[in-house]
Amino acid sequence: MRIGVIGLGRMGAALAFRLQSCGHELVIWNRTPEKAESLVEAGAALGESPAAVVEQAEAIITCLLDENALDEVFNGDRGILSADLTAKLFIEMSTVQPRTQRALDERVKAKGADYVECPVSGSTGPAREGRLIGLVGGTPEDVARARPIIEQLCRRFEHAGPVGAGASLKLAVNLPLVVYYQALGEAYSLCRHLGIEPERIVDLFSDTSGGANILKARGAMIAKGMRGDGPQPVTFDIDSFRKDLRTMLAEGAELGLSLPVAERTLSVYDEASQQGWGSRDGTSLAGYWPTRASDRAAEE
Repeated sequence: MRIGVIGLGRMGAALAFRLQSCGHELVIWNRTPEKAESLVEAGAALGESPAAVVEQAEAIITCLLDENALDEVFNGDRGILSADLTAKLFIEMSTVQPRTQRALDERVKAKGADYVECPVSGSTGPAREGRLIGLVGGTPEDVARARPIIEQLCRRFEHAGPVGAGASLKLAVNLPLVVYYQALGEAYSLCRHLGIEPERIVDLFSDTSGGANILKARGAMIAKGMRGDGPQPVTFDIDSFRKDLRTMLAEGAELGLSLPVAERTLSVYDEASQQGWGSRDGTSLAGYWPTRASDRAAEE
């Protein structure tokens, strides 16, 4: 199948490489063209605009940073909605509020296309291997059409309900993770003075009620972050988690909900970013709080 991929950040590029490895022909576009170079070298065609990608593809995947980026790509000059969308399939994979997904669904459907949302749980490594978890929203008919593509990207396919349901689940899934990274930092600050190697701490946590799946998947990186080693390879950075936390809080406000833990966690992520940690991988946050706490203690 000829598939368009619009948005080639870390996750978008990983998804595109996975689709290439599955034998699909790709036509791609990104706001910063240099991010497309490696995919073009691997055989992808480069579209001149989002509209040009739509015109050349049967199915189009979008994976963008936030609501503003989606608005630019869909509604901007030579954006997606300026093209003929008749009979096209859209799979939208950005992490945004449900209302954003519902609005895009309405506009795309009005132009004769099918629309499915599929934000995912997982990072770039699983994306390249087709081991993500897809949190899918859409009509049964549209989801059935998108399923063969999504199943090549995801090891688990969770159809949550109509468009918007997938976005709700994605925000819910991400909230405990971002809180957990901060909780690990606070926990380590309580035992750091014992001089136990971070690898031993992570291994112990993973074998107790203080464990979480992320310790098994990324324990080595978390331990390096606790130790204060140099910045690790980035799969999802602290600033991106800040964006997700703001989105969670905005959705909570729309639902009339208070999310005090998420709100306090965002304040720590904001502080870490202001201290120059924003571009570091999220796993490094487990090392931020102990360092901050020891620095404050020294000042006092």
